[in-house]
Amino acid sequence: MKKFLFLISIVLTSFSFAQQGASSPYSFYGIGSLKFKGTVENQSMGGISVHSDSIHINLRNPAAYAGQNLKSFNNEARPIKYTVGGSQSQITLKGDSSTEKSSISSLDYLAIAVPLGKFGAGFGLIPYTSVGYKLQSFNSDEILQYKYRGEGGLNKVFLGLGYQLSQNFRVGIDASYNFGNIINTNIAFGYNDEGELLQYQTREINRSDLGGLSYNFGLIYNKLLKPDFEFTASATYSPSSNLTSKNKRIFSSIVTDLNTNQEAALNSIDVDLNAVGLDATELKLPSKSSIGFGFGAPRKWFAGIDYTFLKASQFTNRLIVVDNSTYDDASAISVGGFYIPEFDSFSKYWKRITYRAGIRFENTGLKINDQLIKEFGISFGVGLPVGRIFSNANIGLELGKRGTTNANLVEENFVNFQLSLSLNDRWFEKLRFN
Repeated sequence: MKKFLFLISIVLTSFSFAQQGASSPYSFYGIGSLKFKGTVENQSMGGISVHSDSIHINLRNPAAYAGQNLKSFNNEARPIKYTVGGSQSQITLKGDSSTEKSSISSLDYLAIAVPLGKFGAGFGLIPYTSVGYKLQSFNSDEILQYKYRGEGGLNKVFLGLGYQLSQNFRVGIDASYNFGNIINTNIAFGYNDEGELLQYQTREINRSDLGGLSYNFGLIYNKLLKPDFEFTASATYSPSSNLTSKNKRIFSSIVTDLNTNQEAALNSIDVDLNAVGLDATELKLPSKSSIGFGFGAPRKWFAGIDYTFLKASQFTNRLIVVDNSTYDDASAISVGGFYIPEFDSFSKYWKRITYRAGIRFENTGLKINDQLIKEFGISFGVGLPVGRIFSNANIGLELGKRGTTNANLVEENFVNFQLSLSLNDRWFEKLRFN
């Protein structure tokens, strides 16, 4: 309980970071940039979700909440697991003629997994999408025409349940409530015949308050082929779901200072979206499926590969339509693993450290100006034992690239530093009498 209260305090002090989890021009599209649903341990192995064990939470597959009791716990139980993670990103935005840099910090997840015999339950909070951008549009004479900015995103609060069907099979399901808001602002600049900026500009603000349920089903198969060689397979499926969007649009005449970017609204008009059937709309979240395979020696090493398919072409948003963008189906492939020199070494700490690495390739499905937006990342990480009962601190580093400079687009080069705590404790202990 003390650890749970500790994690809650981290959430309360870091929640503002979670609202600023993106600094990407590509978060302008759809409902923002998709956040990685996984722990630092997953991210440090290229994003693979096929591996799961008894001391780390696997947020990507609800079947991982179930599991067999530990021999080190007298075969009485599995540990109750707590985890919290955050990240700090350095991003370099490169265009045809200019380069800019930005920095973002965010809380990435908070979760708890509880053993319940053959069952296991998990619940927590994770960001789902993030919106954070500032864009400018110029005409052929390099005169400022429009400014765009956006903020917000979606979060997920989830509850999952896993069950151990047999010694080798586990299944699970989690239900998530998605909630949040997205605010998009557009300022149009006008000029007189002499090319001088007019005193008043026009500002349009669109706000969407979103909410809706989604589900994720998973299964995991483990088979010990030899005493020190294990095969693992996993699969997940999330059916498409709908979000309800309550929308508001405001037009204002404003005075703006281009040097300080301060704005003062002189008058505002609330648009009657009900008259055009846009006051309440539905957004479809696309279905998602994944499959993974891996081999390894328990508590020694593991290597795996994951393939994820996202039917992003199902995505719809009636409130904001961007002419030069469409969605194709998306996919990603991840390869990674870990190595532990000697997990139970008492004399040499470095031998108990977990060393992780991975690589991923992703087609985001977003197409702008007929250019598919792709993403690449290479990651490294370590798991540092702390305290007792297998608790550890996890540090990850990812280097990657998103987008392209073709067709007047932007290439993002990013460095993500990730940190998490994975804490374990006894769920119960049998009383013994001499």
